[in-house]
Amino acid sequence: MLRKRIIFTLIFSEGYFMQSRNFRLQKVGNSDWLEKNYKFQEIAYSLDELILLDATREKKNIFNFCEVLKKIVGSVFIPIAAGGGINSLEDADLLFKNGADKLVLNSNIYNNVSLVNELAYKYGNQSIVASVDYKKINNENIVFINDGSKSLDISLNEYVSYLSTLNIGEIYLNSMDKDGTGFGFDFETIDAVSKNIKIPLIIAGGAGNESHLIEGLRRDKVNAVATANLFNFMGNGLPNARKKIITEGLNIANWYADS
Repeated sequence: MLRKRIIFTLIFSEGYFMQSRNFRLQKVGNSDWLEKNYKFQEIAYSLDELILLDATREKKNIFNFCEVLKKIVGSVFIPIAAGGGINSLEDADLLFKNGADKLVLNSNIYNNVSLVNELAYKYGNQSIVASVDYKKINNENIVFINDGSKSLDISLNEYVSYLSTLNIGEIYLNSMDKDGTGFGFDFETIDAVSKNIKIPLIIAGGAGNESHLIEGLRRDKVNAVATANLFNFMGNGLPNARKKIITEGLNIANWYADS
């Protein structure tokens, strides 16, 4: 049985890390600021994985992004999945060479299936995370790509069925309506989606406290919970949340057992 995981998502855009609320980005600081103000190296001990996303909305620069990735990799010991603007095998190679352990694909999961297959053939499908952003419109969950700027003429349920046919290792399911609110995950949608997939599921969008993380990890079909909420989970937020999750008896690594 796969262990449950806590994942922190770092959103990067145009040289800075961002706080996101409903996909509206607000600058919070660069890599030095992140470490100085939030001691991210220490916080990482409470995590199982990082996801680093380039959400630059004009023209992404894979080389600049790799410099940020390399700096993050040098300061933490946990696996890092990186994505945003992966358009070729060469882009993927650069990310792996600079420390990525997995690739996160969003738009090209839909636009470029041949690239997905090439990446899976070269690196293995376990290295590919399909990022799915969705928003409720007229009482139906619609999938968005291109950093949340373009809707697809397909429902979330149809899209998840499509994902099940691809060579991918995990699905990162992110509610745009809940994003950055801290009001809790969209469990109604999560429960509906999880009934129809066998691929490991990461849920994102809305986590604001340890209770939200616990509620997510209690679900059999949820393999990991992710948060990008810098302000709610820094300081002692993540260490305390992990300890609480362990006391609840959930199947998560216990690094405090010998401390």
